[in-house]
Amino acid sequence: MSNYKENSVQTFFPSEDGNQKERQQFMQLIEQLITGVDNLKNPNGVNLSGEKERSKSFYTDLIRNSAIPTDSTDQKEVNEHLLKLLHNHPYHSKYFLTNILPMASTPGILGMITAFLVNGNNLWDVYGPAGAEAEVRVISMMSKLVGYDPQLSGGYTTWGGQGAIFTGLRLAIAKVAPDAPRKGVPRNLYAFCSESAHYSLFKSMEATGLGSDNLIKVRTHSDSSMDTEDLRQKMEKVIAEGGIPVYVVATTGTTDAMGIDNVQLVLQTAAEVAGKYGIQRPHIHADSALGGFFAFFREYDFLANPLGFTPQVLEALQKIQSRMQYMSLADTLCFDFQKLGQTPYSTSLFLVKNAADLQLVDLAEEETPYVGHRGYGDYHTGYTLECSRMASSISIYSALLAFGVTGYQRLLAQFVEVNLAFRETLRREVPEAVIVNDENPAIMTLFRIYPDRRNDFQAELSGQCSLARIEETNRLNEQLFEVLGQKREIMFFGDTKKHLVVPTSDGSQTSLSAAKLFVISPYTEVAHVPEIVDYLKQNIDTVFHSYADTLQPIGG
Repeated sequence: MSNYKENSVQTFFPSEDGNQKERQQFMQLIEQLITGVDNLKNPNGVNLSGEKERSKSFYTDLIRNSAIPTDSTDQKEVNEHLLKLLHNHPYHSKYFLTNILPMASTPGILGMITAFLVNGNNLWDVYGPAGAEAEVRVISMMSKLVGYDPQLSGGYTTWGGQGAIFTGLRLAIAKVAPDAPRKGVPRNLYAFCSESAHYSLFKSMEATGLGSDNLIKVRTHSDSSMDTEDLRQKMEKVIAEGGIPVYVVATTGTTDAMGIDNVQLVLQTAAEVAGKYGIQRPHIHADSALGGFFAFFREYDFLANPLGFTPQVLEALQKIQSRMQYMSLADTLCFDFQKLGQTPYSTSLFLVKNAADLQLVDLAEEETPYVGHRGYGDYHTGYTLECSRMASSISIYSALLAFGVTGYQRLLAQFVEVNLAFRETLRREVPEAVIVNDENPAIMTLFRIYPDRRNDFQAELSGQCSLARIEETNRLNEQLFEVLGQKREIMFFGDTKKHLVVPTSDGSQTSLSAAKLFVISPYTEVAHVPEIVDYLKQNIDTVFHSYADTLQPIGG
């Protein structure tokens, strides 16, 4: 190697003693990467610049041509290879409008760097005291924010909303079948979620061995919230057939339409059914991975409005908060900080209202012979599915300190304000693009176009459209997905093929496809909305023109 310690393996590591020479070398390497990324940025597009030709054989070629070098490579040269990986990579400019893929904030990045510098294992505070301290701090902070008692609550950082939903299910099973962690899961246990819920519960049902057939989907209202009367009926049906409802996931902010389930009604319904049939109340998990961050407005004075939000934004925030206000009734919650918390992947927080519940899935002392259960060390997380855990809590801690409550309030309000402006402009300039989540104030808008530029949305909701007619409309919208997707380096929109499950006039049911604008970049401002809508209008017109020859006349 060309470094000053020729051929020493120590050159691959930060210094042991913090000497200035090695620190400067390390900082130069960091500067090389940051400067390299900055040189690739393009604020008038979405992707970083650079060449990246992704032919059909792209990944096959990578497999054929990739090999570990025989000799060591100077890190400056390695950095050049790293920067090439970023060529043509999506970046969070003002035109990054897709799904829930946020920009990592500076506080979040610095917190992650802090964790990397000591590389502590968050499994045990003897191995990772910094991560353990940060984790306890953020659990307390977020418990107080949502209304949990921090003296009773608990939790840990995990690998995403999926990890939170999975542990919630583990707790739910253990409450009803305490021997399940050792003897296996009974086959007659059932979980429930709405038709608009995230697909992660499917994976959890599979992973626990219950199977997705034991996951019951509950109807939703037009605002994508759970129909609790349908929940009641389906729970009773499961019980009548010998099953036991153990887990209900209430989604407090769906990733497509910002549907918010009423946790109070979900809890009340589950408790009433359980009481009626003499069974234990199912565990209630609020999937607040996305929408939970609006808890930052739980104590906001909407009357005094100290941050000076416009009346329209204030009204939207109040509506969201009014639907979120019962979140603390749930047994467990989650916050994906890599979403609206603005920290790097993967930084999710799982919260438990009663920390003692975690003991139901904890390991016995003899099962962890070389960690925890010593006369030293006070924080051992044997209840996590992970053994080794990164100290992502440090990144969360950094962001919470830096943003503060008002920082998050301003950011979320900006997202809402831009989305409101988008909806208003879209209605005016592109009336054929029907907003299908208009009931939900949010940071995202789902819109759907119809053959012959007619609005069938209400007819679809009420079951007046045939399956063939809805599928025809879906194909039209999916063509719009393709047109926008092929030019996503200009503006990057999202989409979904499952907005609401609706009945059809011929007795079946199906889902609606819709395009999506998701306000997630801090650089997207109200001033950019006219340009964004004009771009959409042009592409929608293109789709209508190209699709016109294939359309068949639509009868009533």
